[in-house]
Amino acid sequence: MEFSWEIIGALFVVASLAGFIDAIAGGGGMLTVPALLAAGIPPAQALATNKLQSSFGSFSATLYFVRNGLVQLNEMRLAILCTFVGSAAGAMLVQYMDAGTLTMVIPALLVAIALYFLIAPEAGDGGGQPKLGQAGFALTVGTGIGFYDGFFGPGTGSLFAICFVVIAQLGIVEATAKTKVLNFTSNFAALLFFIVAGLPIWEIGLVMALGGFMGARLGAKVVVTKGRKLIRPLVVMVSMVMAVKLLAEQHPQWLETIVSFV
Repeated sequence: MEFSWEIIGALFVVASLAGFIDAIAGGGGMLTVPALLAAGIPPAQALATNKLQSSFGSFSATLYFVRNGLVQLNEMRLAILCTFVGSAAGAMLVQYMDAGTLTMVIPALLVAIALYFLIAPEAGDGGGQPKLGQAGFALTVGTGIGFYDGFFGPGTGSLFAICFVVIAQLGIVEATAKTKVLNFTSNFAALLFFIVAGLPIWEIGLVMALGGFMGARLGAKVVVTKGRKLIRPLVVMVSMVMAVKLLAEQHPQWLETIVSFV
């Protein structure tokens, strides 16, 4: 496939913005996947190319958080391993199973996440007693959400973040930092399978990766400097937008009905 410089430049800009948003609240794929499809890339290759570019963005944010002391990787070894295994399993099984059930459940979960951060005044303050130990968290949350990301994907960052806040009782800034570590892990694991299948379009993916890397670095810096004040409203907004987008894709007749009333 051949692409004009205009298309390549537009994808770079989209990836930069998506990387910035994703580092703070997740949901960058809402921008990059539709952009790749709009560029005329077939769905399977679009998803694989998106995993390629998003891996660089999540790596950039992870690196920034580690260097600034928000994450200790040695404390997350088991969670990283479980997330990798879960994502690899999801990427393998998605070839043989229907993701239809997940498409119905995820919008409801995203709305619940948004409402939790919106209504619960203490959400994201941290400091409470963890509801699971590190091993239990890694085995359940790491493996489960890792599997989901390899199998389907939308809302992975929001799901990790809410689990770190509600189950691990972390503050929203630390939860965001650790989310990016596991997000990168699941992205990278799924990407390996896409590479073996020969699906990523490298010239597009690497250009977008550069934009995503830069955008994610800036977003990670905003997390460190602005913290809870910015992350919480963005998580609410991004979760609701993702839920509406998924519902519109599943039930286009609902959107047509709303438009007809307007």
